[in-house]
Amino acid sequence: MAGIGFERRAHVIVFGNEKGGSGKSTAAMHVIVALMREGYRVGAIDLDARQATLTRYLEARAAFAAAKGIALPLPEALAVGRSTADRRSEADAEEERALAEALAALSPANDFVVIDCPGADTTLSRLGHARADTLITPINDSFVDFSMLARVDPDDHAVVSPSVYSEMVWEARKARFLRDRGRLDWIVMRNRLGAAEARNKKDVGATLEALAKRIGFRTVRGFGERVIFRELFLQGLTLMDAKEAGLGLPFSMSHVAARQEVRSLVAAIRKGPPGDVWRIGRASGEGTASPPPGSLAPAGDAA
Repeated sequence: MAGIGFERRAHVIVFGNEKGGSGKSTAAMHVIVALMREGYRVGAIDLDARQATLTRYLEARAAFAAAKGIALPLPEALAVGRSTADRRSEADAEEERALAEALAALSPANDFVVIDCPGADTTLSRLGHARADTLITPINDSFVDFSMLARVDPDDHAVVSPSVYSEMVWEARKARFLRDRGRLDWIVMRNRLGAAEARNKKDVGATLEALAKRIGFRTVRGFGERVIFRELFLQGLTLMDAKEAGLGLPFSMSHVAARQEVRSLVAAIRKGPPGDVWRIGRASGEGTASPPPGSLAPAGDAA
């Protein structure tokens, strides 16, 4: 029907958990670059202004590109810091307003906005989670990190109860629905998986799948324990552009496998949850009408 349109809004991908050292910022950076190399327009928001890992990653990337005289995909990026207001209510309101302004600035011109949350329970982290279309929670593949999701019986590894983080995600889902009737697709990303079929790996996997059915998330295989991910940080590079950057690195089978891990994560994001009739698709340049809010296109149009 002529005259009816939709306000364009980027699909928001949030990387969050309450434990540092899980590879959250590394995963966020690789997803940003992978999406941009697929032709999507991507914005980035760093909510951890104190640690500023994603911000420093992007700054190093810009500096490397300038020094080498090469063009590398760079997202439009903003950082949102914690409020310095004395009163908690004023600080919370200021942080909520700052995040809303950052999203309003990035969303119209981008297909995706990627948010990197602090590795702690903060107001900004909760606000970021509640803005997610897709939430990605990286965990290291052990019961130490699993405790962030749920309490587990030490004898039979049965799930006793969800953790405070899982309860926080539930609250974020409710907040998201109340704000715009949107839903949050939660993906738990198993990082640092070993190649060997160790008993711990099987036990964690089985317990994770049981918890997924109980509280509603998808699981994906994340990034392996590879030195290359850490080596590229100082130059602001990812495995998706190492060849173009002319680093002269020997591209081993391990690097090929690591690139495939990144592609598999992006494919999981674009696929959407089981039973979903929509898929994430490019929102411009294809001669089609703009999709509904969330930059979603029908399954048949997905690239």
